[in-house]
Amino acid sequence: MSEIHSSAIVHEGTVVGEGCRIGAFAIVGKQPALSPRSLLKPEPLDPLDIGEGTVIAERATVFAGSRIGARCVIGDGAVVRERCVIGDDVVIGAGTLVENDTTIGRMTKIQALAYITAYCTLEEHVFIAPCVVTTNDNFMGRTERRHALIKGPTIRRGARVGGAATLLPGIEIGAEAFVGAGAIVTRDVPAGKVVVGVPARVLRDVPADELLDA
Repeated sequence: MSEIHSSAIVHEGTVVGEGCRIGAFAIVGKQPALSPRSLLKPEPLDPLDIGEGTVIAERATVFAGSRIGARCVIGDGAVVRERCVIGDDVVIGAGTLVENDTTIGRMTKIQALAYITAYCTLEEHVFIAPCVVTTNDNFMGRTERRHALIKGPTIRRGARVGGAATLLPGIEIGAEAFVGAGAIVTRDVPAGKVVVGVPARVLRDVPADELLDA
């Protein structure tokens, strides 16, 4: 049986799995309100689907059209937008925003106040430290050709991104790579490498004892 606080808003059609907890003033299953200039089409979305044992914490908002896996935690004040697919056992920290059309693999942890832009892919076992920023538009709202080029970063299995790092549009962080705190990543990061600095450059290999399968 799920626990839904009396002040929470659960929109019609939302599927809530067994053993979920939806905290005070949380909003789940919300349809988006789009600007007339939005690139997205204003059409009704499928109901939100929340897997068993997931916690939607106080004042969090999760939009319709997304699917949240089992045993996830969506932290206080966090927002998950429409058409996101979140795997099992994912943690999304307090105040974090996950924009539309993003995929997050199982066992990934995103800490507080991170910004995960639209059209990102985070694979399994990824770690995102607090205040990380991802971006998806090199033209920042100018020119028509940008529409075909908008793409967030792809972060491969087991990669880690340090606090307040910034990832530019369309880059790939390789499997098991490590991005140092405060880095600005302007190009792809090879698998298993540590990168640091502005712009980020390869420093060394990730130590073997830090790899997932060590």
